[in-house]
Amino acid sequence: MIRSVLVANRGEIARRVFRTCRDLGISTVAVYSDADAGAPFVAEADVAVRLPGNAPSDTYLRGDLVIDAALRAGADAIHPGYGFLSENADFARQVAKAGLIWIGPTPETIDSMGSKIRAKELMSAAGVPILSVDAATARAGDFPLLVKASAGGGGRGMRIVTDPKDLEGELAKAGAEALSAFGDDTVFVEPYLPTARHIEVQVMADTHGTCWIVGDRDCSIQRRHQKVVEEAPAPAVSDPVRKVLHDASRAAVEAVGYVGAGTVEFLVSDAHLDTGKAYFLEMNTRLQVEHPVTEEIFGVDLVAEQIRVASGAALGREPSAPVGHAVEVRLYAEDPADDWQPQTGTVRTFDVPAGVRVDSAVESGSVVGIHYDAMIAKVVAFGDDREQAVRLLGDALRRTRIHGVTTNIDLLRGILADEEFGAARIHTALLDERLEEWSKPNLDEHAVRKSALAAALAEASTTTAEAKVLGRIPTAYRNVPSQPRTRTYAPDVVVTYSAGLVQHDLEGVTVAEATPNRVVLDDNGVTETYAVAVGDEVDVDGPHGSITLVPVPVFVDPADVIAEGSLLAPMPAAVISVAVTDGQQVSKGDVIVVLEAMKMQHTITAPTDGIVTDLAAVAGAQVESGAVLAVIADPNDPSQGENA
Repeated sequence: MIRSVLVANRGEIARRVFRTCRDLGISTVAVYSDADAGAPFVAEADVAVRLPGNAPSDTYLRGDLVIDAALRAGADAIHPGYGFLSENADFARQVAKAGLIWIGPTPETIDSMGSKIRAKELMSAAGVPILSVDAATARAGDFPLLVKASAGGGGRGMRIVTDPKDLEGELAKAGAEALSAFGDDTVFVEPYLPTARHIEVQVMADTHGTCWIVGDRDCSIQRRHQKVVEEAPAPAVSDPVRKVLHDASRAAVEAVGYVGAGTVEFLVSDAHLDTGKAYFLEMNTRLQVEHPVTEEIFGVDLVAEQIRVASGAALGREPSAPVGHAVEVRLYAEDPADDWQPQTGTVRTFDVPAGVRVDSAVESGSVVGIHYDAMIAKVVAFGDDREQAVRLLGDALRRTRIHGVTTNIDLLRGILADEEFGAARIHTALLDERLEEWSKPNLDEHAVRKSALAAALAEASTTTAEAKVLGRIPTAYRNVPSQPRTRTYAPDVVVTYSAGLVQHDLEGVTVAEATPNRVVLDDNGVTETYAVAVGDEVDVDGPHGSITLVPVPVFVDPADVIAEGSLLAPMPAAVISVAVTDGQQVSKGDVIVVLEAMKMQHTITAPTDGIVTDLAAVAGAQVESGAVLAVIADPNDPSQGENA
């Protein structure tokens, strides 16, 4: 029996595995990079071993260091989680060679299914329909195409190509991204079906010939080919199509002698019709991020079953039919309104209300850095049916308090409230089609102004409470009251108030109470309470949702003014390459700098024709958000001298 498990991973999946290990009476070992030294998962393990460095290639992708950590800490088994080394057959072999138990499928199975190219060949031989096209012979009629990384997933290395002339360049970019994320730059292409559904089947098999089909999940709501919302069972699927999905998945398990937990993924057209078609995408030889929705409807702990199978135990009776419905959303530290740019910073507040399942990588006080994936938590709701599960999850997100890092929470709220999603009329392009509608802020203009008033009153109360002299004078008092006080918050919210904090410019709203951290307003007879945290930014949590307001200073330091034409780093990142030199003439769209953050590459291009000046970016350097990378100067500007 396994006594101690090292999790060769980080964040929420490490915490998830540790939770099951505690339930089974198994001790736990964490490995952590320098950037993760203060992360919650490290503190939750019984013991932890440092992997020096920050980049995945120096830490979590170093199988030799992970195995050495397991041996030094006395672990007798390694659970890989997902991502990083989870589908690395050579690592699985080295684990066994070191005398440790590998909690996953055999290296031979990982080899056969870990390569999406080889997996498609095997599935085609087994009679499972596949999507395929040869990049070398692709014709105009084959487009659009989807470039994919053979060795990984999660959207890294994926590119949609609509124009044949762009294929070569996109293959190169995808390969570079795949190499960074998975250590393998092999990519392939397949036809892109934008309005199909992404449906997957959970499997579990042991070494005694038993295979479970543990239902199906829908993962069609995606951005940049990374899943955002998952649910189980997959809604609006006809019985014939569901049978095809389950039968094909069982055939996949048998074809490769699969052992452990895995997922078989499909693209499905017309899933609601008896005549719908399913096409094999890939088989993930590991636990999936979205496994909690399956656990909720089947009442099974998939991690516990993984551990039992790895210990040599036989699976029991296959779980009976699912009960109820479960929906999961992925909370990402990213800004959907700014081209999904990853966000970093300190999470000042992270509070999700009771009644839903939360698998999180962070807690209040955690730091989100540039080195790893942008997902910081998963929130899962279970209901008697889909409608109830969606409603419970939407309400939980409305009451969730998260401050300090920009996230996609408004997008998630918009998705769950959408009529198309509610009716299960979903497909993989739906998010792109409805992004503008779904990304609208959770608070309307009136709610924002009330939150801003609460912020201004709390700030004023804080100033009064901290005053060392004249503390008895009413807040906002003026000896000559010629006009009220004004407070402005970015981007353009202005509120006014006056002495005693009872007069302001919101019609129908009266102030019942105002303290440094609590403001009570009466909006036409409806009492509303706002919790406020005052700092460089002001966090406000009210009955309609949460908002962080940035006070606009009355005076601006000239040193803070950015030169016209400056190219700014959109997030903290590593500089991968610099494509220009100082004084170089560039055209609009030319590549200037390539950055990498959270395992995704970001290309900074020239916004206009001009001359490169003040080039500050250096390959290999780290840059902070807002740092000036270079300036694209107007060639007709006399200040450019001979370069003009």
